[in-house]
Amino acid sequence: MEITTLQIVLVFLVSCISGMGSILDEWQTHRPLIACTLIGLVLGDMTTGIIIGGTLELLALGWMNIGAALAPDAALASIVSTILVIVGNEPITTGIAIAIPLAAAGQVLTYIVRAITVGFQHAADRSVRDGNLTWLSWVHCTALLLQAMRIAIPALVVVLTAGTDTVQAMLHAIPPVVSDGLRIAGGIIAVVGYAMVINMMRAGHLMPFFYAGFVIAAYTEFNLVALGVLGGVMAILYIQLHPKYNKSQQVVQVVANGNNDLDNRLD
Repeated sequence: MEITTLQIVLVFLVSCISGMGSILDEWQTHRPLIACTLIGLVLGDMTTGIIIGGTLELLALGWMNIGAALAPDAALASIVSTILVIVGNEPITTGIAIAIPLAAAGQVLTYIVRAITVGFQHAADRSVRDGNLTWLSWVHCTALLLQAMRIAIPALVVVLTAGTDTVQAMLHAIPPVVSDGLRIAGGIIAVVGYAMVINMMRAGHLMPFFYAGFVIAAYTEFNLVALGVLGGVMAILYIQLHPKYNKSQQVVQVVANGNNDLDNRLD
């Protein structure tokens, strides 16, 4: 695939936005579904970007930064794997398989950049003591720019070399046992991600629906639309039948029974 200068610039900008988003955690631009879709849009294959993003989103569902604990870097994995699939004409399964080690590599890069930005934090403290708010703003923007470059530079290197024989040979040199193992691990991580979310939501009572969904998906030929509609119907039925969501009716029944008891006593 031939890459134009405009596409290279747009990939660089999208990568910067995703890199900053992985630290800011505000607009969620680092999430696979958004990052992969934007890269696919820039490279002219939005469908492939959505497919990769949707698949990787399942893998990264339970990945989140909690305090000083950093999750694997979904932004680097999403952008680089999408570029390799679209520009390098690699199968989608290959892009998904290498996403996990890419996320681990991005996590290491995040630690390195955060260690570097410690100096910026001390500079920000000095700016506050001196009352130099202009320099404080520059310090914050520069530190954030480093986080952007953490994703943008690897993405720029990949988009310029993805179609070369060297990169193709490196990807094809991966043993099938490794690539197949990564794909299997990716499927397991998706299940674990869902389970972690349900556990954090304290919604263990919803686990039967969790298991039923996987069984239905495995033993039927329903597509995602049908599974979504079925899940919505089950959710509506659950809300309608669960006593927790029918307190108003219970109150009416209690009041009605209380009035009947009072009438019986008066009689």
